[in-house]
Amino acid sequence: MKQTLSLISKIHEKGNRFIIEQLKANGIEGLVPSHGDILAYLYCCEKCTMKEIAEKIHRTKATVTVLVDKLEALDFVSREKSLNDNRVTFIVLTDKAKKFRKIFEKISYDLNEMLHKNLTDKDSELLDALLKKMI
Repeated sequence: MKQTLSLISKIHEKGNRFIIEQLKANGIEGLVPSHGDILAYLYCCEKCTMKEIAEKIHRTKATVTVLVDKLEALDFVSREKSLNDNRVTFIVLTDKAKKFRKIFEKISYDLNEMLHKNLTDKDSELLDALLKKMI
């Protein structure tokens, strides 16, 4: 009997627990693992629309709106109107989020190390390739 989904779910749960523990250990309140994809994308592009974020992280615009609202309330992002088109609003990182980047990257690195610690480099590459293929 194949257990793929069950195993992926267990890995996801373990990863989320790890992230929550690390955020707490670093004194970060209010952030949850689901904010990670948005922050990661913004660390790359620094300024983008809700639509761009939703497409990039494969979430609905409604879900992204809820997550961004929470990030804004926590002072990690702000909204900025486009100078060229008033209908367009950009999501941008705040100074607080920029300062948090090193912690974010450390948690991400440590999470990957934990998940891959019992795998060879070849196994890790194969796993990533197979998971991408499944998606």
